[in-house]
Amino acid sequence: MPRRRCRRWVRYEPEVSYFKPAGIPKAQLETIPLLVEEYEAVRLADFKGKSQSAAAKEMGVSQPTFHRMLVSARKKVSDALINGKAIKIEGGHYVVTAKRGGVDDTKDTE
Repeated sequence: MPRRRCRRWVRYEPEVSYFKPAGIPKAQLETIPLLVEEYEAVRLADFKGKSQSAAAKEMGVSQPTFHRMLVSARKKVSDALINGKAIKIEGGHYVVTAKRGGVDDTKDTE
């Protein structure tokens, strides 16, 4: 029996969850799903410039797990950019850990 998967810690859910190439109708595009925790891995490593070990600690996962999430996310984003696909950020196995705008938005997702 496989080990139960730990929830990843995500500071906020993304405010924007869909990206697509300009000028192509949504119905004509292939959409790539990017998990919320993959989005968080890219935010921490690439946008915030944190080391993988520091980012992994912030997400409550091991460094190898963080590395796998980051590799997966980068592959999906590069596929979308190079091949003109849409990206939809959704799903995953995470817990939101921060408040946005003074409102407690901490929630548990499956």
